[in-house]
Amino acid sequence: MHVAAVQLNADSNVERNLAAADRLVREAAARGAQFVVLPEKWPALGTDEQQLAAVADRDGPPVTLARELAAELGIDLLAGSVLERGADGRVRNTSLLIDGRGEVHCAYSKIHMFDVEVGGHLYRESAITAPGEEVVLCRLADGTRVGLTVCYDVRFPELYRVLAVEGAQLITIPAAFTHTTTAAHWEILLRARAIENQLFIVAANQVGEHGGGMRSGGHSMIVDPWGEVLADGGEQVGVIDAEIDLGRIAAVRETLPSLAGRRPDAYRQRSEVPG
Repeated sequence: MHVAAVQLNADSNVERNLAAADRLVREAAARGAQFVVLPEKWPALGTDEQQLAAVADRDGPPVTLARELAAELGIDLLAGSVLERGADGRVRNTSLLIDGRGEVHCAYSKIHMFDVEVGGHLYRESAITAPGEEVVLCRLADGTRVGLTVCYDVRFPELYRVLAVEGAQLITIPAAFTHTTTAAHWEILLRARAIENQLFIVAANQVGEHGGGMRSGGHSMIVDPWGEVLADGGEQVGVIDAEIDLGRIAAVRETLPSLAGRRPDAYRQRSEVPG
């Protein structure tokens, strides 16, 4: 299967961001990609106010564009993540998997909120966004089982282990990883999640300045089950792509059966460990 990740430099200009996404998704499809992943918050990225101004429902321009692209190009398209208002009125950071008919096949709302201070900048995602509550595993048109995650989720290995145990062969990570944490942790975390769970990772990151003091580090990556980086986007806007062989998963798991060697019955949390 041929997969691709789109690396964007989104800002508060929704029209410009959508035009860039349209161009790069088409480029990915022209390279032969059957599955394309957009980054987190690809329709708009900036201050809290700028992001809230871009909140839309699933009939809004970003999702409509993504659905039209997927249908026209005949691809599975992960529409990164978009801010949408749920039935309860709360805003969620939601990743949408759209099939080749242009239908929203699966939706995952980011579970872990990015409430941190890094690089001298304070981030409080929970100030404008409510967390999701459900793990989501989907299937692509060819039957490939895909687990959906978003950005900061990558620091919570238990989510990835659940997806792997439930049968994921590939996990997506649309992101707007900060420049500071991209340099320090991004590749290590992506490769670790691939190695631990012996599956493919497709991570599409934002890159460059976004406004409001935000800066993302790029280096979108496609990683195989052995932890080998098959493609790296560097720090430029563009597309990365790779041919992946799902048979590689079985080969790795057979020679190094760490998943089969799990001992869930022994993983009991203790308040005190005897000497």
